[in-house]
Amino acid sequence: MEQKKKALLELRVETDPDAVVIMTGETGTVRMIPFRGTASGEIFHGIIEPCGVDTQVTNQVGVRHMSARYMLTGQDSDGQDCHIYIENNAWFTNGENPRPWRSVPTFLTDSKKLAPILQRNQFVGEGMREEDGYLHIRYYRLEDLD
Repeated sequence: MEQKKKALLELRVETDPDAVVIMTGETGTVRMIPFRGTASGEIFHGIIEPCGVDTQVTNQVGVRHMSARYMLTGQDSDGQDCHIYIENNAWFTNGENPRPWRSVPTFLTDSKKLAPILQRNQFVGEGMREEDGYLHIRYYRLEDLD
């Protein structure tokens, strides 16, 4: 995906490899990856609360579903304190690990300024581990992409 426009929101995600929990059963594997980090963009600046978790479930035929859930705490573009809850989902098959990978985010917020912007099904997420060692996730409005 070519980035024609600036991301609406960008996250810099820090994971702790020692805190990852993995369980393998007869029908698949579950990997739970806790994380925290920072968030910035034209609409919000703040942190990813350290209670975020990326749950990756790979079934017996190799389909992997990633579902990350996390809360941002900070200030909206009007300088008002607020939160943004994000659920970010992606699916991968055949062992693929695309760079960047794409996802489908859902947002909830207590910001009166951001609610009309975020609480719509109009976004795509893009994530990739970059040279600085952090996972970067960027959220774009679908209308901003060709």
